[in-house]
Amino acid sequence: MKKYTIYGNPVIHSKSPQMHNAGFRHIHINANYDKTLIEDGNTLKDHFLKEEISGANITVPHKEIAFKSADKVKGIAKKIGAVNTYIEKKGKVIAYNTDAPGFMKAIEEFGEIKNAIILGAGGTAKAIAVAMTEASIDVTVLNRSENRLDFFKDLGCTVYSWDDFICEDYDLVVNSTSAGLKDEQYPTSVEMLEDILNVTNNAMDCIYGKITPFLQKAKENNLTYKDGEDMLLYQGVLAFELFTGVEADKDLVEVMRKGLKES
Repeated sequence: MKKYTIYGNPVIHSKSPQMHNAGFRHIHINANYDKTLIEDGNTLKDHFLKEEISGANITVPHKEIAFKSADKVKGIAKKIGAVNTYIEKKGKVIAYNTDAPGFMKAIEEFGEIKNAIILGAGGTAKAIAVAMTEASIDVTVLNRSENRLDFFKDLGCTVYSWDDFICEDYDLVVNSTSAGLKDEQYPTSVEMLEDILNVTNNAMDCIYGKITPFLQKAKENNLTYKDGEDMLLYQGVLAFELFTGVEADKDLVEVMRKGLKES
């Protein structure tokens, strides 16, 4: 049986196993997808190879260290500097980023997006920023401190720390932070978030499976909003294709979506 897993900290909440295992059953592949708590990202690659895992997904906070640890990085991940998918080939780790295309698919229902603001500056934010700039969307990145903003500045984004933020009008606000995942925190101060939501039409949280405080505020402000389920689904489908070499048709996508919704 081939082994697959998701690495993260925390990872107990992950629904990726039920999504991927549903897909494996659908195409009759003898494989199992599990979840693995990794506290030190520097041990991730060694664990992957030692445990003879065929493929893995990587979630917060290890996407950037996973990029640095990979033997080879392919596609848009080179520009992003963060990966969420590992494949084992002949004892080497090949890395990809399916977050970026997964995110763009997930925001299609919002209609035309000309400018957007991303809250946070981690690996997920990098994927989203690259995806949107390549789609000619003007991107602003707002992070608590300045020390992670150079990447986005070099990408051509407008960047702010909490100390110097100037709010403008946006078509979309995205929470890429973990605020609200394990707690009731907002990704910014309440006052700053209210300012943003007052001049924004749409809101998306990369956290899935719950109405976070961020999404609750978006709802109260009558924004069109969604959680990260579709992003998780579409990045998962793309990773599944890399794992199996099987192109996903509509039936497989719906099987994986149904797997996500299992309690």
